[in-house]
Amino acid sequence: MKPLDKLLKFNASNEYRITARHHVIFWAIYFLFNTIRWGSYYNDYWYSIKANLVGFPIHMTLCYFNIYFLMPKLIYKRKFVAYSAAILLSIFIMVLLKFNLTYFLISTNVWPEGPETTSFTFNYALQMMLGELYVVSFVTAIKITIDYFGESKRAAVLEKAQLESELRFLRAQISPHFFFNTLNNIYSLSIEKSNKAPETIMKLSQLMRYMLYETKGRKQSLKKEIMCIQDYLDLERIRYGDSVKIDMNITGDIEGKKIAPMLLLTFIENCFKHGADKSIDTVIINIDFSIVNDLLYFKVENTLPKKEIIEKYLSKSGGIGINNVKKRLELGYSKDEYNLKTYETDNTFVVELKIKLK
Repeated sequence: MKPLDKLLKFNASNEYRITARHHVIFWAIYFLFNTIRWGSYYNDYWYSIKANLVGFPIHMTLCYFNIYFLMPKLIYKRKFVAYSAAILLSIFIMVLLKFNLTYFLISTNVWPEGPETTSFTFNYALQMMLGELYVVSFVTAIKITIDYFGESKRAAVLEKAQLESELRFLRAQISPHFFFNTLNNIYSLSIEKSNKAPETIMKLSQLMRYMLYETKGRKQSLKKEIMCIQDYLDLERIRYGDSVKIDMNITGDIEGKKIAPMLLLTFIENCFKHGADKSIDTVIINIDFSIVNDLLYFKVENTLPKKEIIEKYLSKSGGIGINNVKKRLELGYSKDEYNLKTYETDNTFVVELKIKLK
């Protein structure tokens, strides 16, 4: 499934999305708790039920008015003074409504837990407003917490989608000149009616099929990666002939090991791009794979042309280069899962990569 599809699916069935069922459960539990609490306090559960039946529609109206209207219209637009005035006015109106409903429907003693009163006093209004403010704050805190986790999850999905897109983009930057040169070689072989032409076409086909269809995941079989590298080397041998000597060694068990696709090929491609392409002498390329437990020790070295310097080797012109690989390593692995070193010694450029296999 594509990252965008995952994101759309996430929006459609968000594990943090509040449904009507959640609202009903929350208010039912809150109503039951409040009824038992005040029924025990009054020692009159029937009165508590009636009082909560009057009070809860007011609680709910205030809460939903706050989180679905006042906050989006005022808080999110940083109109804090207007929000403060609006929420206080809303609470005051609801407290006034509660007073009248209690007075006419339940009892003229509208404040049984406080001083006996039958009128709308300042003290009564203040205490009731504080109570309503507590309920509104409690519900708002729940809403903000749920929204926070939902946005965090959504941000993680977006980040993953962006990461996977960037990784695919970086993997797609295999140098086009390799394919053009290989096709030119095939053309020359076909003119010469060489027996190598069918084999070359087959290897190029296998390599392109692998690059196009088998490198979409975050990790790929190390065995398949090595087979891809072998096909690449075979094609380059046809291209360069005796001007390149390649030695590749593998030690350890490669079965069941996984690595980021198209990662190691970049180093080998650079051996030809910055070694064989620029030299009139024989270029020697040594490639070593050493697997120890879940670690791969990868080393590749190639002789450099005369006066070739490392800055030119690291140039990004005409290809992807080591900077591309460094970016892919940062995106696909944590810092403690790999170690990359590049250096020059005795007219030889060396790349050493220690990486954790999945």
